Amino acid sequence: MAKSKNHTAHNQNFKAHRNGIKKAKVGNKVSTKGMDPKFLRNQKFAKKNSKAGQSHTAQRVKGAVDHFGNKL
Repeated sequence: MAKSKNHTAHNQNFKAHRNGIKKAKVGNKVSTKGMDPKFLRNQKFAKKNSKAGQSHTAQRVKGAVDHFGNKL
């Protein structure tokens, strides 16, 4: 008895493009309802204080400063 074919990708690419290959959707925020209030308070302050470092990161991306904050 002859061996049978194990796999083929024939027609799969065509079928995938019939409705278009779409980018993955960005997920929604996870609900904080029912989470530990102490954790949520800490998370709020952590997010607020991390915004201070974002301007430095933006300058690094532009190439205005190096990793140590020194102007180039």
